[in-house]
Amino acid sequence: MKRYLFFVSQLYSLSIVRPLQKAIRERGDEVAWFLNQKQYADYLNEDEKQLATVQDVMDYNPCAVFVASNTVPDFFPGIKVQLFHGFNAQKRDENKGHFRLRGFFDLYCTQGPSTTEPFKALAREHQNFEVVETGWSKMDPLFEPFSAKAFFPPENTEKKKPTILMTSTFTPALSAAFHLFEQVKRMSQREDWNWLITFHPKMDPEIVSKYKSLQSDNLHFVETDDIIPLLQEADLMLSDTSSIISEFLLQQKPAVTFKNRVPGAHLVNITDADDIEQAIEQALTKPPELMSAIEDYINLIHPYMDGKSSHRVIDATDSLVERGRKHLKAKPLNLYRRLKVRHKYGYYKFW
Repeated sequence: MKRYLFFVSQLYSLSIVRPLQKAIRERGDEVAWFLNQKQYADYLNEDEKQLATVQDVMDYNPCAVFVASNTVPDFFPGIKVQLFHGFNAQKRDENKGHFRLRGFFDLYCTQGPSTTEPFKALAREHQNFEVVETGWSKMDPLFEPFSAKAFFPPENTEKKKPTILMTSTFTPALSAAFHLFEQVKRMSQREDWNWLITFHPKMDPEIVSKYKSLQSDNLHFVETDDIIPLLQEADLMLSDTSSIISEFLLQQKPAVTFKNRVPGAHLVNITDADDIEQAIEQALTKPPELMSAIEDYINLIHPYMDGKSSHRVIDATDSLVERGRKHLKAKPLNLYRRLKVRHKYGYYKFW
């Protein structure tokens, strides 16, 4: 039986690694969790094994550590596997964003060609990690039949009201939530649309309170660590430059964005808040040129619709575990980061 470890530093990691946990268990292997925030333990299920201390991790001796954030204790046993916490939303320059190397990972499991090729170029340059295109584990449940309780069960499937899902990043300079409150308030009073609203966990509490005040029979504000059911229920997304837009588009559904940092033909992007309602009406008709652009975009970012990305991640991981890391060059010393993580966990051994 192989042993794996999930290193969790953010709540959003839970929905990324749980499909991986399911795949690991289907293979008859074992996985445990290490949480860098004690309060996260409240979100674990009864059948999920937590390792409470660094010594517990050392004794568990996993063959691989899966990570959905940017850093991981380098002294943990096993190869370190980067799963990513989102799609590349191009919120910042590449050398500061999605393609920045922190020197912690042995394997990058990329989501699709748009991330695979840049990381393979970096792998050729640095020669201290491998890159395998697997698809993203978080997306596996998206391609399973909708099984959650719907917020808006259709009374008549032939006359189903469209459901609009509003999401927003927390960064004020990029966030639509700071600018669209009055428009959403007015549109939520329409009888022919339903609304679901969910924001990034770091969203300004005042903004959250404002949108919560709009709740009604046809508008629900949802706080959840698993957004997949919301993506499945919605017919259109209203957002900004959030990486969750890409997750939604994988279903071949349209998205309207407000001042997207890098708009493309796959989005209906608006720069004037007063144009939002008309843009939503247009996008709901699913214009052929828009849907074709969405299909092209999907093929770039995540061309895997089989719900088996987690299994590909495990295959790629096991392959590197079996071959070992001798063929990889040594990573940069990263002394400051190593000392920082050792100080956090009170662990000062380097070898």
